Parts: sequence; structure tokens; C-alpha cells
Amino acid sequence: MHFTTTSEAVQAWVRGWALSRGAADPDPAPWGFTVTTGPPRHAVSYVLTTADAATVREVTAGTTRPGVRLKAFVRAEALAPWIAPGWSLSGEPGHLMSAPLHPARTPALPPPLPDGYRLHTWTRDGVTHARVCAADGTQAARGQTAVTGATAVVDKVETQPGHRRRGLGRLIMHTLTAAAAEQGATVGLLASSAEGRALYESTGWAVSAPLANALRGAGPGGALTPRITGRHA
Repeated sequence: MHFTTTSEAVQAWVRGWALSRGAADPDPAPWGFTVTTGPPRHAVSYVLTTADAATVREVTAGTTRPGVRLKAFVRAEALAPWIAPGWSLSGEPGHLMSAPLHPARTPALPPPLPDGYRLHTWTRDGVTHARVCAADGTQAARGQTAVTGATAVVDKVETQPGHRRRGLGRLIMHTLTAAAAEQGATVGLLASSAEGRALYESTGWAVSAPLANALRGAGPGGALTPRITGRHA
């Protein structure tokens, strides 16, 4: 499967991302999708399939609810002047990345599991999870993937600081993509942080588009108001 435009890739990614996060089906809009996760949080994200100054300004100017997030597949420095007052860039810039998946009939060999670690996998509600535990039973690395049609969205991949540089991230990625291929997926997509990019590129993934995030604050100016509790506040 090949995406000819960033918009096509984003449309495929948002469906798998919503499934991975336990969200309702993405609600389509002229500019992209609204994704609502929960309960209990009922967090709302606007995912723009195409971003330009007019579209971003229209979407952000029409939203006053604090905590709403916006994902646009452009560079952060481009997004910053487009967002309306009350919004601010959120988190580090990232990337939308993609990779062809090995056919299930010819899987690549998995990286070795270091001594003392155990790998656990399970599938629930259409999402396959992989977890590596250390000898004491604590979580060392994890990740998950959701398959929608021919696309697998890899999500929430992380290795705990004390367990890095032991190949656990590569093992998680191999486990998830092999499971996705067995389910018929032929292409993988993921949203990567700048820090995670090197891991994914080392396992055959490539950057398809930049990713920038924005957040709507509270109050007229958009700043998030700290919660004041107790007499020491």
C-alpha cells in the first residue's frame, strides 16, 4: 500500500490511532477529524489532514474549550503564527513515519531477548500489546499496534531509562509489526517524537511528514489556570 499524499497517510493514521487510544470513531470534518477519547477524561483532539494558515486560524479561533489539542502535519515554526490567541504550541515537534511491513509468510528474524527479560503479548479490543518485563517483574519496555484494513498504527512505544540500549525497543517494534503483518497489514504508520526517530529509522521507518501540536488554554488569554487547593496555595 502506498500513500500518494500526506493527507491520505493522515487519514489512515488517525483511524488506527483512535482505535489504539480507545476512542470513538474519528468524526470527519472539512479540515480533518475530531477524536474524543474517554471516559473518564473525554479528551478532544483535532487532527488536520491538510493545514494552512486560513484553516488553522478558523479551527482554533472557533474553539474556546480548554484542553483541546490540535495535531497538524507541518513544522512547528509554520504552525506557531497560524494558531489563534488562547492557543500555544505543546510538546516537542515530532514526525509522521511510515514503513512497509514484511509479509507474514516471510518474517524477519526477531532481535534476541536479553537474559533476565520476558516478553508478553496479547490482543484486546482490536489492539495488540507487547510488554517486556525485567527479572523483578517491572515493566522495561512496551508498545501497541492497531490494524485497520491494510494499515497498522504503532503507538505508545517506550523503553524505561534504566533498560535502554539493550535492544528492547527494536524487539517491541519487531513484535508489533510481525503481529500486524499476520493480521494482513502491509504498511505501518506511527507518530514519533524527535527522540524516538533514531530508533524507528534504524528499523526501516522513514519520515513522511513533520508533526506539530497545539493546546487550547483556559481563560480569555488561553493560559492554563493552575488548580489552587489547600491553605498553602
